[in-house]
Amino acid sequence: KVLWTVLVTMLGCASSLPVGEDALCTAEELAKYRIIFTGKWSQTAFPKQYPLYRPPAQWSSLLGVTHSSDYSMWKKNEYASNGVRDFAEKGEAWALMKEIEEAGEKIQSVHGIFSAPAISSGTGQTSTELEVHPRHPLVSFVVRIVPSPDWFVGIDSLNLCEGDHWMEEVSVDLFPYDAGTDSGFTFSSPNFATIPQDTVTEITCSSPSHPANSFYYPKLKILPPIAQVTMVKLKKSQLGLSAPFINLPAKSNEIIDTVS
Repeated sequence: KVLWTVLVTMLGCASSLPVGEDALCTAEELAKYRIIFTGKWSQTAFPKQYPLYRPPAQWSSLLGVTHSSDYSMWKKNEYASNGVRDFAEKGEAWALMKEIEEAGEKIQSVHGIFSAPAISSGTGQTSTELEVHPRHPLVSFVVRIVPSPDWFVGIDSLNLCEGDHWMEEVSVDLFPYDAGTDSGFTFSSPNFATIPQDTVTEITCSSPSHPANSFYYPKLKILPPIAQVTMVKLKKSQLGLSAPFINLPAKSNEIIDTVS
């Protein structure tokens, strides 16, 4: 009897344990957020090889998804999917959207897709709204750096849920990533496929360690953020209303590098 009681107790405890990160979210209802993407890619901040024409520095449209931990759009140090490759290299979203939709149909890990318009310069803002669900509290997105071989910025699986409530506001500084599918060193490098494909890696002021690299600033310890994203939870009175851009406080992110 004692052993049976212990076994039943253990099984009961096991069945109540959370499965996956998003299982910890006990918020009772859906939440809507306004997501504001701010480009900080200026010639003052990033003077080396700054693209002035054909085309000038700019950002692609933002493509994102709200999902559970069963789905991953992209991950650092892992191989980019064909959809992420197409988006990072050419800004083409069809393959990536198809991958998201298939993941949603097979394992129901996706709650919704969202997108925001492109920005025609290196600095500026774009925004849209997204919806998260207690079973799908994670947010991921990508924005292509234009021009570039296969460089992008984004977020991988940011959890907007804290226990039994949704975060009111969160801001994240963004830094450039290399999708690992093109071997170009500069913003304007011609197409040069990486064979075999490499993993997604963060571009830093010293990596790749090559003077030709557009982000190579050997005198710096860390690159300034090239962009920033802010997500603000909408109150019920704001739902369905087109909120204006939020003027985020400007933070200096200029590079001080005499070599540049």
